[in-house]
Amino acid sequence: MIIVPLGVASATPTAKRHLSSVALWRDGRVYLFDCGENAQMRALQAGLKRSKIDYIFISHMDGDHFFGLPGLISTMQLQRRETPLHIIGPEGLREFIQASLNASEIELSFEIVFKELKDGFEHEIVLDDSEYFVEARPLEHKRLCIGYRFQEKDKPGKVDAKKAEELGITEDHQYKALKAGQDVELENGTVVKSSDIVGDTKKGHSFTYVTDTLFSVNSLKLAYKATILYHEATFDQNLKDKAEETYHSTAEDAATIALKAEVERLVITHFSARYTNQFVLLKEARKIFPDTWVATELRPIMTDPEHERGIIKAKVQIESTQDNRQKGRRPSSGGRPGGGRSGGPRGRSSQGQGKYFRPRKRYDDSRPPRSGGGYQRGGGRPYDRDGGGRSYSGGGSGGRRDYDNRSYDNRGGGGGGGRRDYDNRGGSSRPPYDNRRSYDDRGDNRGGDSRGYDRRSYDNRDRDRDRGYDSRPAPRDRGDYDNRGQGGRDYDRDRPKRYEPRDNRHDNRGRDNRERDRKNDNEKDIDQSNLPIKPRAPFDDFDRF
Repeated sequence: MIIVPLGVASATPTAKRHLSSVALWRDGRVYLFDCGENAQMRALQAGLKRSKIDYIFISHMDGDHFFGLPGLISTMQLQRRETPLHIIGPEGLREFIQASLNASEIELSFEIVFKELKDGFEHEIVLDDSEYFVEARPLEHKRLCIGYRFQEKDKPGKVDAKKAEELGITEDHQYKALKAGQDVELENGTVVKSSDIVGDTKKGHSFTYVTDTLFSVNSLKLAYKATILYHEATFDQNLKDKAEETYHSTAEDAATIALKAEVERLVITHFSARYTNQFVLLKEARKIFPDTWVATELRPIMTDPEHERGIIKAKVQIESTQDNRQKGRRPSSGGRPGGGRSGGPRGRSSQGQGKYFRPRKRYDDSRPPRSGGGYQRGGGRPYDRDGGGRSYSGGGSGGRRDYDNRSYDNRGGGGGGGRRDYDNRGGSSRPPYDNRRSYDDRGDNRGGDSRGYDRRSYDNRDRDRDRGYDSRPAPRDRGDYDNRGQGGRDYDRDRPKRYEPRDNRHDNRGRDNRERDRKNDNEKDIDQSNLPIKPRAPFDDFDRF
């Protein structure tokens, strides 16, 4: 017997929770308890076949517990179902299903067998099979709400065949009688007792489904010594008044029922949307009943893990059962003791910093700033403070510096004094940056000041001469590229012949561009018929498929 939660939300769905529904798998058949919206989709994602659903048990007529029925029935019709479908629940289910089918004009190809329970009943066996039965009891809610218990019948123990043969048991009917718990009398009058031949009875597992109720006696009766108690825990104890107002249970109520009923395991479900972290409710329940689990959608709960493991395989990723506080957190410091930065490449942080995060240095107020200027390293301080970050304006004391008005080329000289303008650096011995002589107007006569530049404006050079780019001075004034310098020295002639001489067209930079283009066109007319031809690779040789 395997329990698969399909929806654990209360009243309204959330981004990660679906409305109430839980499936019970046993020997290839599926039994559905409540059918909230999207129940059939969650069953498909859980790896359960919808065609294997034979019985559906509805707790009460609140929409979040049965609005998924019309869609599920329509899917069964599209799948050409032929076997009957049994629906058990409060009175009014037949009318709702029939109205839905009439509105959508669906004619079913299979039969729906309804078993409706009227308000005021006390106890009823709604399903009785040779191997199990299902009983129902009313709970404490605003309207009729039904709790269910799926109980496997006890199985007889194994027959000791060797001992039975020694006592004279030879016929098949004698073995069947002994296994059924009946004593057998032999022909010689000897009575063989069943307890002497058959081993201990194997107790059947049980599953109790209790939802939308206050603390009640019928909950205790349904849950008594159950293998799994699947109980709602809509609120925590801080909202006890809210729980009583809406006729719901708290996590503490569910744990108290589990403790008094002596169940093997409690699984809490039906969480209010206000609890983004349902482990708050789990913590409260475990204070009273330690063996408490929180229902996780699509995660199977097995009664016999040794034989049932791997039978139900979800087709989608199942949400982690870890605490939300631990979800997604990497081990601190890359496995090193002490926490802090993680041990990824270049110190990747466990808190999600950048890939190449470099930890900042700790700032020490007691550390005096470096004297005489230069970079002053500190850590975590703005750039315009002494000793914080890096001071590009020079060290020393002088209060706050203006980042945009500091002297770029006068770093570290004078403890923050002598602010010189960026464009006027160098004092009186150097010309302003924008008033230096034009680069193109420099020649052999480079006088004018101590640095070899005259005072002509850089941006206003040659303004008095209205000439374009191609009207630059003749090569004799500027000097040919290969005849540059004094005496007309041939550059290619005088240097060692270590390489082949370059193409002359690259050196005739003073000629008209049209002549250069004409040479390029002539090169295109070279006969290329004698060049070797390399065959192309066949198309199938490319690894494209």
